[in-house]
Amino acid sequence: MNRKTLVLPAVAGLLAPLLAACGGSEDARAITVGTTDQFIVTEDAPAPLDPAYAYDTGAWNILRQTVQTLLHVPRGGGEPVPEAAQTCGFSDKASESYRCTLRSGLTFADGTPITAEDVKFSIERVLKIKSDNGTAALLSNIDTIETQGTDGIVFHLKTPDATFPYKLSTPVAGILSKDKYAADKLRDGFDVDGSGPYTMKVEHEGDKATRFVFTKNPAYKGDITLRNDKVELRPFADSDAMGAALEHDDIDMMARSLSQKQIKDLTETPKEKIRVTEVPGLEIRYLGFNTEAPSVEQKAVRQAMAAVVDRGALVNLVYGPTAEPLYSLIPSSITGHATPFFDEYGEPDPARAAKILKDAGVKTPVKVTLNYTTDHYGAETAKEFEALKNQLVASELFDAKVQGAEWSTFRTAQKRGDYAVYGLGWFPDYPDPDNYIAPFLDSGNFLNTPYVNETVREKLIPRSRRQADRNAASPVYAQIQKIIAKDVPVLPLWQGKQYVAARDDLNGVEYALNTSSDLLLWELGRGTA
Repeated sequence: MNRKTLVLPAVAGLLAPLLAACGGSEDARAITVGTTDQFIVTEDAPAPLDPAYAYDTGAWNILRQTVQTLLHVPRGGGEPVPEAAQTCGFSDKASESYRCTLRSGLTFADGTPITAEDVKFSIERVLKIKSDNGTAALLSNIDTIETQGTDGIVFHLKTPDATFPYKLSTPVAGILSKDKYAADKLRDGFDVDGSGPYTMKVEHEGDKATRFVFTKNPAYKGDITLRNDKVELRPFADSDAMGAALEHDDIDMMARSLSQKQIKDLTETPKEKIRVTEVPGLEIRYLGFNTEAPSVEQKAVRQAMAAVVDRGALVNLVYGPTAEPLYSLIPSSITGHATPFFDEYGEPDPARAAKILKDAGVKTPVKVTLNYTTDHYGAETAKEFEALKNQLVASELFDAKVQGAEWSTFRTAQKRGDYAVYGLGWFPDYPDPDNYIAPFLDSGNFLNTPYVNETVREKLIPRSRRQADRNAASPVYAQIQKIIAKDVPVLPLWQGKQYVAARDDLNGVEYALNTSSDLLLWELGRGTA
């Protein structure tokens, strides 16, 4: 059904002045955004939207609309600024003590006052639950939390950490109500309650969410300015279905994830009343390894794969101009970027890979299975992994095959260690080199990897965090990246660009998706404003 037949009479009168300015009563309908992210409750992941568990872009895009944090990254990027807080800052030169004062009159959406105790409860809850999703690792450097009156809170850190304000701006540090969330267990299902700019209702069919409806929270007090009163987020099975909905005016915008073909078609042959916008992006894709799995436990096998993979050919075949080869975990636009994998292995060289394997006494061909998720990163993922398999097989050093699984199954199996080789993407929690290193190599990491390098974990990561001037940390990140290139616990492949497509009566599109792929739905509006 075309959404233009849907009217919201209850709010039409309230919006009349705005509608007159923006061009007609039709603007009263909710803005609808499409996504290919899937939201499923499973036995292994019964609480996909609990801040103590959620650690993927799709889930965080729900939480950012509904759960408030002490700080947030402002439009256009930069250092975090106060959101639920009135003020925040380090109270010592060593970056070990961080103090915030809450805004006056802050309440949850149901009207319950928010105090410093609620902040303390919420963050201690994450650390106590310590889910296997790696979420708690972002806050694991907190030693103690001290409240000062009803509105003051001090975080005492174990070691200096100049990146701590960024971590407080992520949904893992969302402020929750003791009445809605238990202190020692996850909240199952899709319900989310907080003090963010919107309240949320979810529609679902069985264990799968089919629509999220965000309505302006009248109790909200914070740094965000809402340009709409209601937004819907609608999951689609794939980018083609999402694109058809946009073309038929059933949705206003599609964000995550457009296929390479859609981007090409919309750019070269624009459709009437639809425009495509490129926005800055910091996504990376990589292969991860279970370094205890028999097929890849020998470092030589992983090094040989690094010497064989042709990133340029992969990108050209599958992604075209929407991606570029990556020779580091840290993308080119982030401080600390280098090219350690190119420096170590150079251009793809099967002869060199063969020597690496021979010198290590590894019999060839090495049997490997490349595991990928079929429904989380876009339509091209299957083609990408088929291309990777073909490159490995063509070297005559590997007997490779591919295996796909839905995200709900894939992620659980990956964390459990079922896969020797697997493909993942990373959208940064915050735009700092630390967030391209610690989630893969620090304790309690996102990958749940058995790989441990004590020098990186105990010395280099803490040293990098002492630098308030992040440019000054670059030499430390260069050391870390050289170690990664030699040990190959992960193999970076490419970094991508971001695109959104929207109806031409929607504005604010260029601000609605930031470099970390966070959806900022409050930026969207109708008309020419």
